[in-house]
This record gives sequence, structure tokens and C-alpha cells, in this order.
Amino acid sequence: MKYRFLLLLAVLMSLGCTNKNPMTVAAQQDLQRPPADEIQLVLMHPSAAVGMNSATLYEVTGGEIRFIGVSDPKTSVVYRTTPGKHVFMVASDTAEFMEADLAGGKTYYGVVAPQLDSAKVGYSLWPFKNDPSADYDTAMPIFDIWVRESQLVEMSAGARSWYQEHRDDIEQKYLKFWPIWQTRTPAEIAKRSLSPEDGM
Repeated sequence: MKYRFLLLLAVLMSLGCTNKNPMTVAAQQDLQRPPADEIQLVLMHPSAAVGMNSATLYEVTGGEIRFIGVSDPKTSVVYRTTPGKHVFMVASDTAEFMEADLAGGKTYYGVVAPQLDSAKVGYSLWPFKNDPSADYDTAMPIFDIWVRESQLVEMSAGARSWYQEHRDDIEQKYLKFWPIWQTRTPAEIAKRSLSPEDGM
């Protein structure tokens, strides 16, 4: 099942996308290892499905939403935060989540994937795990390809301005879709979560 989905993503990568990302291309395109008191999360967006909007990324702590960046095809948004438990959110027409328990000094990876069965334009967040049974495994050849082909982007004034204009809408999406996420079973949430051992 996971290989069929990855093949579909590879096909979508060959299609066009017209959205303009307000993020800034990072001057440093080589990732540096974070210090022991930080973690680094790399959220890759490999797909370029026609008709799909940009995805926007957030960390949610106790209901407080922190804007991480705008995710467009062939880009990676890099986010540094503290070790421990976190909740991340991706929003477009809908909102989805990824939970995480992260160890300091490590880099973790996730993928922004289109929800192709959704009636609306939607994305989900999936963890790249150190587990051959996972939907996304860091040992997959596609992992190295996506890391190599994704351009690192950074926060910009334009991206912050976008968020301020859409902040109320994002908060409403969180309030609508977070309770739905919480109805998932522990096994379903674990499948969509990063664990300390998934770091590199």
C-alpha cells in the first residue's frame, strides 16, 4: 500500500504548480546538527498536484498556535524547537496533525502529503520513522531523493504578513479539526507520530 502511494506522489511531482511561496530560499542549503538542547524538524513537500494550494505549517501548544511557515512543492521547511512532546499542524482547506516526542540534538523528518481522497483540498503530515514497517521509513530510497531535491526555505516578512491576515481562519480550522484528530485510536495516532528513536 505504501509503495503505491509513494508511486502516486512521484507522478504528482511531475505536474505543475502555480502558487508563489512567500518564504525565502535559505542561503545555507546544508543542514547543521542542532545543539543538545534543541531539535530540528524538516518538513518536506515533494508533491506538486495540480489544483492543490500551498500548505501552511504550525506548532500547537496548549491551544496556542505558532506559525512555522508555508510549504510548497519541492521545498522543505526547517523548524527548531525544544526536546520533548509536541503537536504539529498542517492547514489548507482542512487541517491535520502529527504528534511527536523528540530527543535533543537530533534532526527529524516529516512529509507534507496530499489527502487525495478528500472532497476538499487537504494535506496530512506523516513522520519519517526508523521503522521498516512504517508508511514512511528513512531507509526508503525515496527518502534520500526527497532530501536531495527539496530546497530549504526560511521565514520571511511576506510569510508573517500572510499569517497575520489569515490568523483567525487558521484558529477556526484548529478548533474544528483538532477534536476530530482526538477521536483517533492510540494505534492510529502512533502511526502518525515521531518517536525519539526516529531522529538522526
